[in-house]
Amino acid sequence: MIQVKYPVTKKVDTVETYFGTALKDPYRWLEDDRSKETEAWVKAQNVCTSNYLKQIPYIDYLKKRLSKLWNYEKVGAPFTEGNYTYFFKNDGLQNQNVVYRKKENGKDEVFLNPNTFSEKGTTSLDTLSFSKDGSLLAYSISEGGSDWRKVIILNTETKEQIEDALIDIKFSQISWYKNEGFYYSSYDKPNGSELSAKTDQHKVFYHKLGTPQKEDRLIYGGNPEEKHRYIYAHVTEDHRYLILTPRISTSGNKLFIKDLSAKNSPLITILNHTDSDSYIIENEGSKLFIVTNLNAPNKKIVSVDASNPTPEHWVDVIPETEFVLSPSKGGGYFFANYMVDAISKVKQFDYQGNLIKEIDLPGLGTASGFSGKKEDDVLYYAFTNYNTPSNIYEFSPKTGETVLYWKPEIDFNSDAYESNQVFYTSKDGTKIPMIITHKKGLKLDGKNPTILYGYGGFNISLTPAFSIANVVWMEQGGILAIPNLRGGGEYGRKWHDAGIKMKKQNVFDDFIAAAEYLFKENYTASNYLALRGGSNGGLLVGAVMTQRPNLAKVAIPQVGVLDMLRYHTFTAGAGWAYDYGTAEDSKDMFEYLKAYSPVHNVKAGVAYPATLITTGDHDDRVVPAHSFKFAAELQSKQTGTNPTLIRIETDAGHGAGTPVNKTIEQYADIFGFTLFNMGFEELPND
Repeated sequence: MIQVKYPVTKKVDTVETYFGTALKDPYRWLEDDRSKETEAWVKAQNVCTSNYLKQIPYIDYLKKRLSKLWNYEKVGAPFTEGNYTYFFKNDGLQNQNVVYRKKENGKDEVFLNPNTFSEKGTTSLDTLSFSKDGSLLAYSISEGGSDWRKVIILNTETKEQIEDALIDIKFSQISWYKNEGFYYSSYDKPNGSELSAKTDQHKVFYHKLGTPQKEDRLIYGGNPEEKHRYIYAHVTEDHRYLILTPRISTSGNKLFIKDLSAKNSPLITILNHTDSDSYIIENEGSKLFIVTNLNAPNKKIVSVDASNPTPEHWVDVIPETEFVLSPSKGGGYFFANYMVDAISKVKQFDYQGNLIKEIDLPGLGTASGFSGKKEDDVLYYAFTNYNTPSNIYEFSPKTGETVLYWKPEIDFNSDAYESNQVFYTSKDGTKIPMIITHKKGLKLDGKNPTILYGYGGFNISLTPAFSIANVVWMEQGGILAIPNLRGGGEYGRKWHDAGIKMKKQNVFDDFIAAAEYLFKENYTASNYLALRGGSNGGLLVGAVMTQRPNLAKVAIPQVGVLDMLRYHTFTAGAGWAYDYGTAEDSKDMFEYLKAYSPVHNVKAGVAYPATLITTGDHDDRVVPAHSFKFAAELQSKQTGTNPTLIRIETDAGHGAGTPVNKTIEQYADIFGFTLFNMGFEELPND
């Protein structure tokens, strides 16, 4: 056992009153990410955590093993822009993927190398967007993991930057109109901290090449009486229409179009409410194809003419089925990717809705891709599952022929592992699917170290995908169990809505029932179980460990939403209200949130699991104050000897773009902490 002496965290007298109920907020001062006091607290906590972790004897081995397995070439599917074919590649341990290109029958050349953007590899490439003829590129970068972006414009032939970078752009697509300029989205820079102050009035701008950013034209947004927190702008492939999808929250959007071929054309309303998720996937002249879940919870594709585009004129092209639809388009076809119990099934349709064929996939898992331009003769898709590294396949939409394009050379024998899907019963009788992956021949003796990983929110589906980190865990005899909780999108809108607002407890109950299934079937026991999840999944872990402190031996809440009474006051957090509701909505909503908010449910005299909270100091999606306050509560109230530590990554954000070396270090720390607190003095690898 390692002795821990936690830094002293001062308490303040801040009190917040909700519907007549006064609540103390003793660690409110930790919300100030610009204060010297918070900076000193972060440094002290990192020293404390580092001193603990460096006493675990096998963390260095885990880091070396992760590095060795991670060190294989990774290649992305190629795509053509102008005179070049572009693709992403990573030699193995490069912190950021590199953009290569080549001309037909030419040699590969480095086009854009994000590893040169910053000394520590903490500046990452986000979005690439090419002009219509491919002669210009606008790309965005993230510095230190922040959601704020800079956009840089290059001449693709000379690779020279052609004007000043655009700054202060956030949650944005970059969509060109011909070669003249592009549309993007952003917020006004907030007063106060750009990493935590509220940003909830999104706007769309048009940047005309050769003009300063301050002259960019406001296209939509900025009306104080009509607040939209996310507005995305996209130009159709033929550059005829501008599409706008304003959102109040992360679910539901309005839908507008503007005919760019007609001068001073008006904005035409397709949907003026946010009761559905609807977007235009394709057009043939004025005929629009719309993906929607309006009166179709599992989604469908409809067509309509742009002259009269409202729902009463929609005609089904690919009707709704019992399975959730996630379509793509390329080569003049639609590819309907259905989730069947979280497993991919893909069908090819023409634009009239005629079934061409069902794609013969390599196995049971997740297929992604099948997208490209209308004239493309070849499309690409990737296939993976929990024990199969992602392979890329080349597919001809006209002949239906599939050939293997790229297969990774990795030191991993997938035949030595197995994945099995099971269905278990949650508290209210709902059947929940879960995929359990481990070495073949595993003994079901109740002593296997197990990570139960979950998310359960925002209509996001957890589908099978390969991970080097999970391989290293399973090499040690570990089990990976991933349930498809309510709140996700695996079974459409009804599944999502069954885990939101005052039904959020269903998500926690589903996760608890997954653990109980693993105990009942003798996969593991509470002393060998770790709960892990990130972002909304960090909330999941925080809520379950405070509701059922004896359920698991270890808890790993990562970049979690942990203060449910104040989440909506930071950055774009107010946009999550569709899933959570807010403490200001009503007394009932306040009391419901307070009842499960992890920060507000840590109780003195309770033995909580060994906990390693992880966050990033530049996380402006789920601000680190959530994790700071939760760590402070746990450290002040924990009973017993289980450690409650926080690991705060510097120059890192919510996760995207994190350098490979930082990712490897984090996984080594998480797995080392987990196994050590399950009682393994040595690695359990047989």
